Amino acid sequence: MKTPVCSYGIMLVLLSLLAVLQATTALKVNGIDIYSLTVDSKVSSRFAHTVVTSRVVNKAETVQEATFQMELPKKAFITNFSMIIDGVTYPGNIKEKVAAQKEYSAAVARGESAGLVKATGRNMERFQVSVNVAPEAKVTFELVYEELLKRRLGVYELLLKVQPKQLVKHLQMDIHIFEPQGISFLETESTFMTNELADALTVSQNMTKAHIRFKPTLSQQRKSPEQQDTVLNGNFIVRYDVNRTVSGGSIQIENGYFVHYFAPEGLPTIPKNVIFVIDQSGSMAGRKIQQTREALIKIVDDLGPKDQFNLVCFNEEATQWKPSLVPASAENMKEARNFAAGIMARGGTNINDAVLLAVQLLERANKQELLPAGSVSLIILLTDGDPTVGETNRANIQKNVQEAISGQCSLFCLGFGFHVSYAFLEKLALDNGGLARRIYEDSDSALQLQDFYQEVANPLLMKVAFEYPSNAVEEVTQDNFRLLFKGSEMVVAGKLRDKGPDVLSAKVRGQLHLQNITFQTEASVAEKEEEFRSPKYIFHSFMERLWAYLTIQQLLERAVSASDSEKQALETRALSLSLNYSFVTPLTSMVVTKPEGQEESRVAEKPMENENRHRNIHVGQSFFRSHSTGDGRSRITAGTSERLSSFQRRFGPPGPLHPPRGPFLPDHMLLPDISLGKLLSDPLETSFLKVIIKPARRVG
Repeated sequence: MKTPVCSYGIMLVLLSLLAVLQATTALKVNGIDIYSLTVDSKVSSRFAHTVVTSRVVNKAETVQEATFQMELPKKAFITNFSMIIDGVTYPGNIKEKVAAQKEYSAAVARGESAGLVKATGRNMERFQVSVNVAPEAKVTFELVYEELLKRRLGVYELLLKVQPKQLVKHLQMDIHIFEPQGISFLETESTFMTNELADALTVSQNMTKAHIRFKPTLSQQRKSPEQQDTVLNGNFIVRYDVNRTVSGGSIQIENGYFVHYFAPEGLPTIPKNVIFVIDQSGSMAGRKIQQTREALIKIVDDLGPKDQFNLVCFNEEATQWKPSLVPASAENMKEARNFAAGIMARGGTNINDAVLLAVQLLERANKQELLPAGSVSLIILLTDGDPTVGETNRANIQKNVQEAISGQCSLFCLGFGFHVSYAFLEKLALDNGGLARRIYEDSDSALQLQDFYQEVANPLLMKVAFEYPSNAVEEVTQDNFRLLFKGSEMVVAGKLRDKGPDVLSAKVRGQLHLQNITFQTEASVAEKEEEFRSPKYIFHSFMERLWAYLTIQQLLERAVSASDSEKQALETRALSLSLNYSFVTPLTSMVVTKPEGQEESRVAEKPMENENRHRNIHVGQSFFRSHSTGDGRSRITAGTSERLSSFQRRFGPPGPLHPPRGPFLPDHMLLPDISLGKLLSDPLETSFLKVIIKPARRVG
């Protein structure tokens, strides 16, 4: 009886894929024409405010459906969405998630068509809304989102998606960057840039400001003179860094709020003791274990001469490579590479014993005084599944590990693929001073592992604490951090007190390898306020929103590892800030309103990493990179996908505007809740298929 069900599932999937393909090719046929698409992004002191505006017209003789689709960075919060139809603005209203869900459920109960906008990929989340457009009518879609650009491996990165799916008469992207510290490095990169498009890109830069404009003509957008297809289909990336010294960082002040950026240069790296805990259970067999071996071999090569390390492999049982940690000598690294090359996958998953064994190795070395004075201890766990052997209760494992570590080292958890319980790993890491990261099952998984290791490979400071005069500031964000890594940055924000001092001073205390260190800095409130008053192109009052954004992110992170009572208080405050500042966060949703008669409620939500399993499909593309120089000119260099850096290997397919829906299957034919990977031998995730196909309706 199983064979007919499987065949039926395959038929439905293929039919749905055909429908998507037909919809993609029917964009011009249905008469919806995008005549303007603009992206305006203002980056003020790392805080990016991006406005995407799409204007469409229905050139058909009947009512047609236009669909606005945009992918935005995972860390971004949507702050506004609106549609302007016949001069009337239809806004999106941000509400508490429970209230928005009730509105959505009520629409479903009334028999109205409804949908939850809730899809997430590797680095991006998709926002989508559709509206019926009368003949000759025009519609303007406007989406606004904000994010704090995080410094990673020495650069800030602004990622914009470009996928109009058709030629656009007026297509323009403007990125304005203002950094009072001074811009030390700037580059642009694109997955779709051609020699013809290079002339459409201009980059101007001085000491503190930069302006990037991309404005291609219709002829530059064409794949060829004979074709109407566009070449614009991919990512547009801006990377930059700022000037910095060994001082106490940069304090910037705007409209009664301050932000303190701290990433000192020139500090020596602290020696580290690192234990890699590798899952070699049966579920890791095949490509996953092969990529893990490749990554381990290269990571071992990157260990510093003062570092110590060991390997713990586990399935039903946990075994260590060496009885104790060993120095990263040439001989030991060679032996470790040989060991890693022979790791085989089989058996169950005993996470509890594996992590506890790693902790015991560090404890024993510490008691025997084998750990270098002032060194940092790290445990890096890589697993693709839930515990199945030994202690399998996740809460008990979290408790056991936290009690064993007791603040003596940091635990980083890497979850391989989507079958792993990410929420479990996230709490495990946050309870122990680390963080969790998902490793995507793509061709570059080994590179993802290596890149993560590079982020934590060079600790610079331990036990970092920020101090400000109590009469000067209030409502300060997190001001104590366990570790500062090379290439990263610590950010503290807060509100200035009324009638506070004219000069804001700050101390940053931390521990170097063998000594304590204190950094001091100060900033004139009046002078710093003036820096942000004059530039007309910045997004004003951004620092208050930066403070709210950072506070919400940290409250939600703390809630992950908090007790039930603490969690409620943290989420209540985060919800209040989300509503006050109109942020679509995991606690709020945006209800998109539509004209009367178009009875489709749509709720935009902020998807959680552990509750959505959508996976982007992407293939290698050629790319061009533009490096701006001091005089504002740019040069273009080309390469192939084989030369892609780890940054751009991660991005899936983009899209500001998506074609209207194509033909539909009958309403009784629903896609089964099964993995497309099981049907088509492709490891796509289940939620990719959780789409209800609605019957076609004739309009007009």
